[in-house]
Amino acid sequence: MRHTWYVTFEVQRRGMLPKPRHPRLTKTFETEKEAKLFAKEKLDEGLVVTAGTLNPHRPKQIIPSSAVSIWLGGALDQSADRSNSRSD
Repeated sequence: MRHTWYVTFEVQRRGMLPKPRHPRLTKTFETEKEAKLFAKEKLDEGLVVTAGTLNPHRPKQIIPSSAVSIWLGGALDQSADRSNSRSD
């Protein structure tokens, strides 16, 4: 299967940089579920996260940092539902 999702996150700064910049790293994933799990980990670390689909995947999706928590909301709600049903 081809990687169709990406997650980009801001890297922690180390030392003094001569110019202000925001170094970022990107990781690719085969499924949206894998991308969401990784994005949640990075978000929990306090990093700025964006995500989306890679070309030529259709429909193209871009999740800006301001909408990542909404994008993750469905996955987080489903995880909570599964853990609650196991404890019943």
